[in-house]
Amino acid sequence: MGVDVPRVRVTRRVEFSASHCCRRPEWSEEQNRAVFGEAANPHGHGHNWLVEVTLEGEPDPVTGMVLDLKVLKQILQREVIEPMDHRFLNYEVPPFDRIPPTVENLAREIWRRLEPHLSGPQRRLHAVRVYETEDYFAEYHGPCP
Repeated sequence: MGVDVPRVRVTRRVEFSASHCCRRPEWSEEQNRAVFGEAANPHGHGHNWLVEVTLEGEPDPVTGMVLDLKVLKQILQREVIEPMDHRFLNYEVPPFDRIPPTVENLAREIWRRLEPHLSGPQRRLHAVRVYETEDYFAEYHGPCP
């Protein structure tokens, strides 16, 4: 049995404002309304989205950090805030021109954007949690191994 390595989870929050509508372009108006309700309005509606990104890893023995928070902030700015803030997600942020920007799909897409930059031998992306409203969120933990 190997030596237990202490693991720590750290979470960083960021927020961005964006509008969206939940609809499938290939569906009729009636089918979109039946599935997505008022969120299917093609004119959209906006949210202040809150994103929590959790890393898990072995703290560096010198700094005590899983990842330098300045580096994490830069990655979140580049991969999440800049492409999504003050955008109409359906029309300005791929892949939401093809899939509905539900809170679940947003969590998965943010994971996809962040995972290559945050996983390595000493740490890994543990979870992405996206709040659409104060009391409604989705949490994604990546693809099953």
